[in-house]
Parts: sequence; structure tokens; C-alpha cells
Amino acid sequence: MTTLHTAIAEDLREQIRDGRLPIGSAVPSESELCVQWNTSRAPVRQALAALRAEGVISGGQGKRATVSSHALRQPFDTLMSYSAWASSVGRKPGQQILELALRPADSLAAEMLQVSEGSLVVEGLRLRLLDDERVMLERATYLESVGRLLFDFDSNSGSQWEFLRTRGVAIASASHTIDAVAADDVDAVHLGVTEGSPLLRQRRLARDAQGTVIEYHDDRYLPAMIAFTLENTPNMRSALGRRTQP
Repeated sequence: MTTLHTAIAEDLREQIRDGRLPIGSAVPSESELCVQWNTSRAPVRQALAALRAEGVISGGQGKRATVSSHALRQPFDTLMSYSAWASSVGRKPGQQILELALRPADSLAAEMLQVSEGSLVVEGLRLRLLDDERVMLERATYLESVGRLLFDFDSNSGSQWEFLRTRGVAIASASHTIDAVAADDVDAVHLGVTEGSPLLRQRRLARDAQGTVIEYHDDRYLPAMIAFTLENTPNMRSALGRRTQP
């Protein structure tokens, strides 16, 4: 069930996304939001604090809050596919499947998926786009039972996560590691950079409801297109987020 402060925050995000609240404009005051939502100040303040933590609005402590960014980001404490994230920030997601193959697990795949080396896994390579521009090269390795389902899906047509969900595969939790790497020869070809160029890497282990690791990702982003941010406030836990670069 959606809480009131979550609903208030999402309504303001939608107004920012569609331009009703452009950059630099004043956000409705706490009093105005209390009247609009027929509520006390507590959920309103929670909603505004969430938007400040996301870097979408600025101001407070006696100053009227204003919209500071349209680059609404995805907090990594919210599980969301790349396609869903891109759509949520008003951008057009895209993808080009480059490879999907059944292979024996190498030592890394075996370690990440907690299977025996040499057992079969499904490996995929996809170029991810944002408004038809190259953004990220996605390397994914799936348990065989999960990855085999993708052979019945046109991975150029949309979200693999959503397709897998329709086949009864649900990701219940994930852990993320963010670091920087140098582009290898595969990155260079598909992202259009020189070998050795710096890339932002997100590694993700995704688990089902039973805690079984079902996929491992090594996603490499062009730093000119995507940034990872962490904003702190004294009284609120703030999540790491992914956002488009201005």
C-alpha cells in the first residue's frame, strides 16, 4: 500500500517530469500541500525531504523550495529495470542485443552464480541506449533455468526483467558495486570509445525470493552520459542513485 508521503513525492515528481514545475520554479509550500492533500505537515515534510535527497529540489530551512533538476534519478534501494528507469525520467530507453548464448560457466560466472565451473549458464551482451544514444554496455550471466527463457523473447523489444516476470521469475533483492574500469576491446567497439578510456561500472547480483542468485551483471556506462550520486542529509538515510548527466 502506498504511503501518503510517497504519493505526495510521486505527484511532485510527475509535475517536474511533464514540465508543470520547470527548473527554477517554486515548489508548492508545505501549507499549500497540506491543504491540497488534506494532511498534517509530517507526510509533506517527508515527501519534500525525499526530493531534496534525490537532488530534484533545493531550499528549505525558511527558504522556499525550488526545482533544481529534471534529472530524476533511480535510488538503488528501489529495484527497477533500466527500461523502467529511463521511462520514469522522461527518456526513451533502447537496446540492441549483440549476443545471447548458452555456455559453460567460467570461474567468475561459477563464483557469482554459486554453480559449478563448467555447468551451463546463459550469457548476454546488450548495448543500452537513451534517446537513441549509446549509454551502456551490459554483460549479463543467468542461471541456465532463467536465461533459457530469454531465447523465446525479442530482447530488442523491451525489458528482459518484465518478460521474465511474466514467466514467473521475480527479482526480490539485489546488491550493487560501483567502480571505475578501463574500456576493453569489446567496450571500445560498441561504446565508440578508445580502448583504455574510463568507464563507470555497476556490478549487480540479483536474487529471487528464496535468496538464490539468478543473474550477475557487469554494466559499463559512458561517464559523459550517466553519473552515480549520493546525497546525505543529517536526519534521513539517502540512497545511491543513477542519473543522466546534464
